[in-house]
Amino acid sequence: MRIAVISDIHGNLEALKEAFSNIEKRKVDTVVCLGDLVGYGPYPNEVVEFIKEKHILNILGNYDAAVLEKKFNYIRDNKINKFSMPWAADELKEENKSYLKALPEKISLEFSHKKICFVHGSTRSINEYLKEGSREAREVMESFTGDVLVCAHTHIPYENNYGSKILINDGSIGKPKIGRPNGTYVIMDVRDGNVYAELVEFTYDYEKTISAMEKKGIIKACIDNIRTGKEYV
Repeated sequence: MRIAVISDIHGNLEALKEAFSNIEKRKVDTVVCLGDLVGYGPYPNEVVEFIKEKHILNILGNYDAAVLEKKFNYIRDNKINKFSMPWAADELKEENKSYLKALPEKISLEFSHKKICFVHGSTRSINEYLKEGSREAREVMESFTGDVLVCAHTHIPYENNYGSKILINDGSIGKPKIGRPNGTYVIMDVRDGNVYAELVEFTYDYEKTISAMEKKGIIKACIDNIRTGKEYV
């Protein structure tokens, strides 16, 4: 079973389309999205509709939840979010809000005797950061009862082993924090009782995204992030 894992698209349709084209060439069996379809980028509706059209398994992200509730419970109360969250909430069509509202907060699957759990933040919270090598990651993996935990939210991809258990982060399709304007995702190959993870980094025409952001009046800090792959708050 070959599974592509994507997340943190954040309204960046150009990056999502390039990622999906890239994934199709790799002959995967299914695609799982770990949420955060909206926020920051210029195309929240188009991203949700693309995910629906392709019948991609999906879970709720913390930014999705914040946009639905129009509250900062799940995101940081900073300059960027004070612009981006209400902007995305106002842009999002009611049918797309209904789609997001119906999403689960986790998906559990089993292949080749391996129990795999997909979450946005962690098993404890939708907005908990499981940064590579962190205390939080260690605590979560100590109590995790499955074989593989796949998370997102940090926007930085990695794979770590915790004894016989594996923690994988797929990074971000549309809002990179890797210091480069490239998206990332993961291909998981589950076979013969083993799990192999390939971290994939791809390029796309980010200037198209930037042009759309400028036309829609999205603030410069969001645009700078797309251009540099660095976070600006």
